[in-house]
Amino acid sequence: MRIYNTRSWLLYLCAISFVGTAYAEPTEELIVTATKREQAIQDVPFSINAQTQGDIQRSGAKTLEDVAHNVAGLTIQNLGPGQSQVAVRGVSAGQIVRDQPGVKEQVGIYLDESVISLSLFTPDLDLFDLNRVETLRGPQGTLFGSGSVGGTIRYITNQPTLNEFSALVEADLNSVTDGDIGGHVKGAVNIPIVDDTLALRLVGYHTEYAGFIDAFVEDVSTGNTVLTKDVNEGNRTGGRVALAWVPTDNVSITPRLIYQEIEADGFNRQEVFNLFANPFTTNTPPLNRPPVQLGERQQHLLLREAFSDEILIADLNMEFGFDGLFDVTSITSYTDREILVSRDASALTNSVSIDALGFPETDSMIPSNLRDTTDVEQFTQEIRLSSNDDGRFQWLAGAFYSDTERFYRQRLPTPGYDAATDAALGAGTSAGAANGFPADSPFNSDLPYDIEQFAFFGEVSYDIIEALQVTVGGRYYDFDETRTITTGGVFAAGDNGVVDKTSSDGFTPRVLLKYDMNDNVTFNAQAAQGFRLGGVNDPLNTALCTPEDLAIFGSFQNYDDETMWNYEGGVKTNFGGVTLNAAAFYSDIKDLQATLDAGSCSSRISFNVPEAHSTGVELELAAEPVEGLDFSLAMSLIEAEFDSTVVDGNGDVIGGLRDGNRLPSVPEFQIAGTLGYNFPIGTTIDAYVSGTVHYVGDRITQPSDQEPGAGDFMSLLPFGGATGNEVTSVDLELDPYTIINLNAGIAVDTWEGVLYINNVTDENADLSFDRERGGRARLGFRTNAPRTIGVTIRKNF
Repeated sequence: MRIYNTRSWLLYLCAISFVGTAYAEPTEELIVTATKREQAIQDVPFSINAQTQGDIQRSGAKTLEDVAHNVAGLTIQNLGPGQSQVAVRGVSAGQIVRDQPGVKEQVGIYLDESVISLSLFTPDLDLFDLNRVETLRGPQGTLFGSGSVGGTIRYITNQPTLNEFSALVEADLNSVTDGDIGGHVKGAVNIPIVDDTLALRLVGYHTEYAGFIDAFVEDVSTGNTVLTKDVNEGNRTGGRVALAWVPTDNVSITPRLIYQEIEADGFNRQEVFNLFANPFTTNTPPLNRPPVQLGERQQHLLLREAFSDEILIADLNMEFGFDGLFDVTSITSYTDREILVSRDASALTNSVSIDALGFPETDSMIPSNLRDTTDVEQFTQEIRLSSNDDGRFQWLAGAFYSDTERFYRQRLPTPGYDAATDAALGAGTSAGAANGFPADSPFNSDLPYDIEQFAFFGEVSYDIIEALQVTVGGRYYDFDETRTITTGGVFAAGDNGVVDKTSSDGFTPRVLLKYDMNDNVTFNAQAAQGFRLGGVNDPLNTALCTPEDLAIFGSFQNYDDETMWNYEGGVKTNFGGVTLNAAAFYSDIKDLQATLDAGSCSSRISFNVPEAHSTGVELELAAEPVEGLDFSLAMSLIEAEFDSTVVDGNGDVIGGLRDGNRLPSVPEFQIAGTLGYNFPIGTTIDAYVSGTVHYVGDRITQPSDQEPGAGDFMSLLPFGGATGNEVTSVDLELDPYTIINLNAGIAVDTWEGVLYINNVTDENADLSFDRERGGRARLGFRTNAPRTIGVTIRKNF
């Protein structure tokens, strides 16, 4: 699909905004802080979406991925618990996975004023007691810095209220088709301590996630295989405590503490091929392995898997006002986060044993556990000054500092592997390659990162005439990154304290225009630049690479900063009960940091594609055509493509990085519509019913997935009677899918009950593609939850 005339689309969308102007029900004005000052959402001079607490409750959203369904241009690629990746307006560079800690995010994530972005691991914060979730589309580098090249997402929490006691308790119970039972208990309380001066807000929650993936768990010591149900169940527990102190009308001080822990017992992967469970093995000695065809929502394991994510955030927000002059805001934030991804790497490890090390078949079924840990400590300080009068000239200026220490470790505990290695390659081989790491771990790595950033930013706005406002802003940034790498084990390159440094500085500007045609229609235009810091790839696992893959990928070491200019025009209309916001945009991307799987090397690498673009239109409509009937629509149509071709030394295109190929993970078309009806039952009961239909078009996981023959995989490993030349054919173009959610509720006084059905048609969607060691060890798709039926009860105090 191509978008040939974005201008005509925009004019068409503008025309829609004038349809149905007879609906004149007044709507409550939504206030956001996308420009780091309070502003009505319709007055923000660029494209923004805000999902309020009411929107989140009515839609039944429980994760950021759920919220994205109702936000035009926002897509989230599911890569397993806690590992989803966010893209806005098609700006995406491919699947980034656990062992690329140096890659930076393309979308910034904030909790109120505190930056919590972390590449590979988008924080999956609980949505309970949020005021709203803001999605700021397009580069936000001026106010939000690096990592906001595509846009910024902000979780905005409810703040302590000084003079009103309130509380909310919520309980949920749900059942997943062919899966487990889940549910949650959550509560929030706001306690005024001193009238007009001091208040406390406490939030706590616990959620049990129902599993729906079944695994054939094989015990190699006995040869028995047991079908284990619902291996991907998990839970999330956390809370927030915030204290608001307002000693005077012009001073506000809010310290806060947030803690959350997520644990999962497995991953949402359904496999189509596993070295140990596939249709090509035969009942022949010495292993006598029967052929196996795994089914929907099934996988094969020698070891159980796990994921955990523990995060602690402490921040302090202080605001000081000087009437008629300026306001001063200080935000101090500290984050401590520990993440573990524990995977069954038995197929990966033993594929190397057969392929690179020449193990006999009888020594090629050793259970192996790959443990990736990420420890992050981050300190940030921002201070800014802003005008506080009502004049035609408004301004904001600030400074930002951050210091991030990120320690990434990999261990591959594989009991008995040293003895098998020494038997195959000679006594002392394992000890000679260990480099100080533990025994029976054929791969180990330590990668500490230290990233320091300084930035100065500012924006000024001026009303040229009452209806026309111009805003000009910019940000100067200076980054320094130091990475040290040490590796050991028979699979590793044996690096010992190798230090690499990356630094960058620059200036990112933006210009905004806003024209109020009348009280109901506003036009806006923007030109803005965003950036993403470059870095250094980790050394390839050369012992695992075929000579062909080593020749192709071995030379890509450094990659440069990614930059993007975004140009957009939009219209925002509000005719009482009808609100329509639409925008057309064009993004010109330089040095896009594309991410590829380095084939047999079991490594991922990033490097720059000189030119790429994303262009499209987005529309969001909300209407109340008659009293009690609410309708909303969110739609985006995007063309995102490479404009350059990257070739190797032989002139062959690398990994699908071909002029005209699509950027990965983003659908060309997606749309979501919600229809709800509120009605009274008698004089004391309010009832409502609603339904949401969410359609997502086809996508690809990585650029190479769209090349001819990309879906044909061979293990090239003689094992279990298979020759290794058998072909597993997979359609790597992820099919479009449609999710339908329904709910009905009643509210009586301070009580509310909701009955819901999510994924009504039990759609089994392919969300992303998972390949282990270029497909030699394992192939599978990550999938969504089946049909889920549940009930939620809320009580307000």
